[in-house]
Amino acid sequence: MSEIFIGSLIESELRRQERTTVWFARKLGCNRTNAYKIYRRQSIDTDLLMRISEILKFNFFEYYSRQLNS
Repeated sequence: MSEIFIGSLIESELRRQERTTVWFARKLGCNRTNAYKIYRRQSIDTDLLMRISEILKFNFFEYYSRQLNS
């Protein structure tokens, strides 16, 4: 089973949507430094991942589902 580096995937999706870290941090209700820390995470709390999925309108849980189904 391969490792999922969720922080990197979040950052990639944010860039794909042409959103800034400042925008992302504001939506999350945190500061820019904390947003950058999220990008470096290998794993993440499910409640936070749900909020991020809603903000970016992208289902990050699907990466884990795909791994379970393979």
